[in-house]
Amino acid sequence: MAIFLYDKTLDGLLSCIFFSYEQKIVPEAILSQDAQRSFLMDEVYTISADTKKAGRVWSGLEKKISKIAQNMLLLVWLSELPEVEMLLFRYICKVIDAPKGYEMNFGDEDVIRVKEITRKVAGESRKFIQFVRFQRTADNIYFAPIAPRFNILSLIVSHFEARYADQQWIIYDTNRNSGIYYDKATTRYISFSEKDFTALKSGIIEEEKLSDEEILFQKMWKEYFQSITVKERINLKLQRQNMPKRYWKYLTEVQ
Repeated sequence: MAIFLYDKTLDGLLSCIFFSYEQKIVPEAILSQDAQRSFLMDEVYTISADTKKAGRVWSGLEKKISKIAQNMLLLVWLSELPEVEMLLFRYICKVIDAPKGYEMNFGDEDVIRVKEITRKVAGESRKFIQFVRFQRTADNIYFAPIAPRFNILSLIVSHFEARYADQQWIIYDTNRNSGIYYDKATTRYISFSEKDFTALKSGIIEEEKLSDEEILFQKMWKEYFQSITVKERINLKLQRQNMPKRYWKYLTEVQ
């Protein structure tokens, strides 16, 4: 059984596809280079990421599928689901080998699965645009922790760059210890040390690190949230439909 090992990057995955065509080897699995398993009975190939080879594969894709389908593949990659490597491998190979238009072949289970995952990732990115809650720190940086199921930071950053262009802010993915910092001009990816990350993962910033105005606004917001609640009309099922519980962790009003 052929096993491909790669560096968990998109270029690395595309390089695996190039290697497969070049060597006429079809893998049974594509795994991270640090995968913990026995390969005693397997043919193992370690594939190095090569931007030129990856670019050739992507150029071939651009000739066969629409921009919409290309974006769908990127969303599938951002899902980080365990099935992603082999799903994208099969899909891309089918698209390259078939006549143009294969992306519309909804009789193919891989085409259907790509569409399903795309819908879930895009849906989650829209939800987080609604449910991000910033906290203003004492040094005037707005901080918002999030815990998305998928790796959606790159999908929501343009919205917040436009919406909060005159403020410094950080949106931080606590599931991946990775965030985006905007300094009123540019954005860049950041990560915290393990010590700082452990403290931040709770999403509750110590009061001495918050601005006085933020402390007041949080108190007012919680009081407002409680005051508008009509106990006789509480419908938890409907509430969870409109605001799923997995988004509650970092919402000020439900702390």
